[in-house]
Amino acid sequence: MSDTIEKLPSFEQPRWIAVAARAGYAARGIVYIILGCLTFLAAFSAASKTDTKGAIRTLLEQPFGEALVGLLVIGLASYVFWRLVQAFFDPDDHGLGVRGVFIRLALFVSALSYSTLALYAASLVFSIHSDGSEGGAAGSVVRSLNGFFSIQTISLGMAIVIAGVALSHWWKAFAGTYEQYFKADEQAMRIIRPISIIGLSARGLIFATISWLLVLRFLNRKEDSAGDAQPGLKHVLHYFSELPYGQWLLGGIGLGLVAFALYSLAESRWRRISTPDFT
Repeated sequence: MSDTIEKLPSFEQPRWIAVAARAGYAARGIVYIILGCLTFLAAFSAASKTDTKGAIRTLLEQPFGEALVGLLVIGLASYVFWRLVQAFFDPDDHGLGVRGVFIRLALFVSALSYSTLALYAASLVFSIHSDGSEGGAAGSVVRSLNGFFSIQTISLGMAIVIAGVALSHWWKAFAGTYEQYFKADEQAMRIIRPISIIGLSARGLIFATISWLLVLRFLNRKEDSAGDAQPGLKHVLHYFSELPYGQWLLGGIGLGLVAFALYSLAESRWRRISTPDFT
């Protein structure tokens, strides 16, 4: 796998873009480590299940919470910027083939999703209005498309796309393609590998479950109002909690989310940040 590292393109890097990218990965890690811990605790207590917005509210309740969330807003905004750079300027050389376009589209959707989260966090600190409806970016997509397609058609289309995202996470985990983006010595990689596999697998499972819930919506032929209660992380956690041995499944997902958080923090430290030269 180390041989593939050299295949990445070498761009002249504006340093501030690399700093923004690393700040963004760190912010994502902070959100998921809080979320993972809350999910694990909810599995074995009466605590309610939460999502990424709930994780930010929890951070706000801590000492110096407003300052911490303010820093998180900067980090999330940096992550949105980096995702847009990846989507439009393709520094990782995904290309314009079917697979490359799919990856870049997923990066763009990721930017939209985290921009929603960043605006929500900013609204908590600066008392500005933010769309707090359930579904986040997914709900926004549905509301945008509802004038052209039925809710069932949109649900099926989103289910297919999100299933592809889940498969890409699993492929990245088990084929080890994540390794080509790390610039770390073997000692560090011995720790990064299991964390990456567990974290990416857990996040893939969450996406796969969201896809399944969208398929159920399609099969039920239920005409919900546009963008209403689109399946998200909170729905996934509730779904698993209702299954046999749901307590243990939920606890495992919590640990998986913590692993994904550690993977994000490892990216913040060791990821090879290839950026286009804007000069």
